[in-house]
Amino acid sequence: MDIPHIPVLYNEVLETFKDINEGYIIDCTTGFAGHSSGLLNQNQNIKLICNDQDDEALSFSKKRVEKFENRVIFNKGNFEHVIETFKDYEIRGVLADIGVSSLQLDKLERGFGFESLTLDMRMNQNQSLDAATVVNTYSQTELERIFKDYGEVREYKKVASLIVNNRPFNSSKELADFLSKKMSKGKLHPATLPFQAIRIEVNDELGVLERLFDSLEKAKLKDCIVAIISFHSLEDRIVKNYFKKWSKSCICPDNVFRCECGNNHALGKIITKKPIIPTALEIKQNPRSRSSKLRVFKFD
Repeated sequence: MDIPHIPVLYNEVLETFKDINEGYIIDCTTGFAGHSSGLLNQNQNIKLICNDQDDEALSFSKKRVEKFENRVIFNKGNFEHVIETFKDYEIRGVLADIGVSSLQLDKLERGFGFESLTLDMRMNQNQSLDAATVVNTYSQTELERIFKDYGEVREYKKVASLIVNNRPFNSSKELADFLSKKMSKGKLHPATLPFQAIRIEVNDELGVLERLFDSLEKAKLKDCIVAIISFHSLEDRIVKNYFKKWSKSCICPDNVFRCECGNNHALGKIITKKPIIPTALEIKQNPRSRSSKLRVFKFD
């Protein structure tokens, strides 16, 4: 079977979950089942819930892990709903590899890449909002907001103005080439951060991530390891802030002189004081891993 994908931080993920020997691990973003197949091989007494919202990814991963079929449950859906769906199961681990999968990046028809002849960027192809709608119908003010907040684009006003005054754009290639001509060139391609912003808007990526964390908190999981791989600072900030909140024993307001809450509100502990990042060797073998960060929390 031709495996078209190298999972990021593969060994580090396996190390994170190595001591789990019962119950279920949820892979919220199964993709090509790289992490999933590794976990099934390593943790021989666990069962795995493989979740993805992409039909193509689920179809591929079913074939890849078919020898473990009696230990695997497949679920189609956005990962924001997966904890609620399986809340009555004995969940001992949760893995989420956030961001665009290689499956989506490598298929030009999905519209994520600079050479793509479509302007799509939907992770779930059943939804209506796509990149063409954002680029060609959003007001200049709305575009400024997403470029500033989701892309951290320094010249967000200029990018928004250029797009509004020169649209419509019919493909990602057309938009990327246009920005390349009009914007100053730095270390990154001029379209990199605007594309990130459009993709986050189309897929509500930050909202979905926050709702995943809210569902984890609400589920009151016990003896459960949560591992999140993020790829840019906006996602990593959300992960870091939730883990910090969950690890706080005292939840009194900052202006209270003495603790009055009982000082017993910690839900667990942060396992990774600093995020785990890929080795130089991994980055060389898989350049897409370079911005990845793994943070781990354990619910008591």
